[in-house]
Amino acid sequence: MTGKIVFIAPDKNLADRAKQVISGLGDEIEVYQGSLDEGLKIAKQVVKNGANIIISRGGTGNLIKRNLQIPVVSLETSGFDIINTINKAVTYSNNIGIVGFQNLISAYERVNKIMQNTFSTQITTAVITDGKEADRKIKQLYRLGIRVFIGGYTVIDATQKLGFHGVLIESGNETIVEAIRHAKNILEVQLREKEKTEILKSIIDFAYDGILGVDRDGIITVFNPVAEKIIGVKAETAIGKPADDVVENTRMDYVLKTGEAELGEIQRIGEISIVTNRVPILVEGEVLGAVATFQELDKIQKMESKIRKKLLYKGHVAKARFEDIIGNSRAIIQAKEKARQYAEVDSTVLIFGETGTGKELFAQSIHNASSRYDKPFVAVNCAALPENLLESELFGYVEGAFTGARKGGKAGLFELAHEGTIFLDEISEMSPMLQARFLRVLQEKEVVRLGDDRVIPIDIRIIAATNRDLYSQVEKGKFREDLYYRLCVLRLEIPSLRKRMEDIPALVSYFIEEKGKRLGKTIKNVSPEALTKLINYYWPGNVRQLENIIERSVVLCKDEEIDVDIIFEVMNGAPNFSIEEKQNTCVGDVSNEGLLKHVEGEMIKKVLEETKGNKTLAAEKLGISVTTLWRKLKSLEGNNT
Repeated sequence: MTGKIVFIAPDKNLADRAKQVISGLGDEIEVYQGSLDEGLKIAKQVVKNGANIIISRGGTGNLIKRNLQIPVVSLETSGFDIINTINKAVTYSNNIGIVGFQNLISAYERVNKIMQNTFSTQITTAVITDGKEADRKIKQLYRLGIRVFIGGYTVIDATQKLGFHGVLIESGNETIVEAIRHAKNILEVQLREKEKTEILKSIIDFAYDGILGVDRDGIITVFNPVAEKIIGVKAETAIGKPADDVVENTRMDYVLKTGEAELGEIQRIGEISIVTNRVPILVEGEVLGAVATFQELDKIQKMESKIRKKLLYKGHVAKARFEDIIGNSRAIIQAKEKARQYAEVDSTVLIFGETGTGKELFAQSIHNASSRYDKPFVAVNCAALPENLLESELFGYVEGAFTGARKGGKAGLFELAHEGTIFLDEISEMSPMLQARFLRVLQEKEVVRLGDDRVIPIDIRIIAATNRDLYSQVEKGKFREDLYYRLCVLRLEIPSLRKRMEDIPALVSYFIEEKGKRLGKTIKNVSPEALTKLINYYWPGNVRQLENIIERSVVLCKDEEIDVDIIFEVMNGAPNFSIEEKQNTCVGDVSNEGLLKHVEGEMIKKVLEETKGNKTLAAEKLGISVTTLWRKLKSLEGNNT
């Protein structure tokens, strides 16, 4: 337990006994000696030094209570203390007077019957409310025949000055222990409440809302820093004043009167509008106060806009990286190297490539390798939407801009891509009207929503893509020449699969593994004959078509290997498949025959690695005899020399 308890004893005997008891308990409680004014002086000093609770007795304790705002635990006189003191007093006289504060007299009255049965004495009591009364009360009792007086330090001091007999009523050890226990309980509750108060104060002070609290009379009791800022009044000025005198147009008096909450109310304060919630504080059905929380309307609107934008960012993320682009052919390596160089700068990129070559894959990889990697990547297919819908998606709109416009309007994709990258696929399909608007975005780096006149600055990188000869579109008047040159700052061509057929085995292996995991099937490889058919095909749909063929093959495959029959089945009806075997397609400067030998050699090496050099097991997996495998290995060694 933290906190500090101090014991102030009016006399030396009590101080010594308190020290003895405290030492026996093992507590760290400071003990001081001082009666009445001297005790009060000590109390003020210890409070200044951080004391939380004071233990004292009689008039000294009462004086401290009246003058300091701190809990004071009084040493309550026990029945045993009174009996013990009376036992001493009867040695002087049977006419005994008990003079003291009300707590002493009350303690005597609790044991009065026991006194009557125990002692044959006449006991008279006199209550004092102040130490100065002691002298007068003692004299009155003396005139009534009282010859010995019992009381505290103040009373005994006065008795001795008058020359009368007096017996100091002393607090026993049990009384001191009980007072210390009581002080500890108070301190524990005090510290717990202080902790709660500090937590509540921190919540109020650091809340995003302005907070104003009033008591049942409408007097301000809580006024946090945000309230200071919004209302323009310091807390020390506001607290203690009626809410109506501090805040314009407040309705706290109405909430106090009716006990009904008012939520989401618009309130005007000076030049600003705030949104206010007013709630009554009810305890057992009684209104004890009210609390208002409020925010500036303009800030709420801006925050909502920010939140909406963040929610819309979800999904606008580039997932692919250069290492995800499969292939080791010269054509694909060169394309990746050039794209990596483009990622280092912020210029506009125009990507050319047939359908299915992976243009978006390259666009995402460029974004992820650029300085904008942690910002939005927004992809748009310009051919997928009609002109009016594409315009509203790209540029956004304000409420009421057209029939069916969303309430509150909508941010366009250019805005959502702010500080990031926007990928415009099939840019050749953009209408001439949109081309003109898009050109302005490129030139001015700003957009205007449909139905609005407010210019919104944007900072975006543009990557466009097309599967057409875009310059021939320019020559035909279907694409703006100025826009073409704005887009084609950095040109990137993605090779077709026909120009990188040596990558087919790696692509097939990747797709088999990836589709197998997704479909819950275990396919280990594709047969050499099946791979031959895949390599000899023309692939008008490029990598996307190959991916689809492998997925269908994985679905239909019942064993661990995709054989040639499955390939024929899944490719039946594919463009040019029925005649592709009669054609002698070239791949760069390498004939299909040479490529197949290369692929066959790579496959044999891969299977031998998988079987850890076991040629019998490798021949079995390849579907050939061990003798044939030896012959092929020998042929491979001859080609390598």
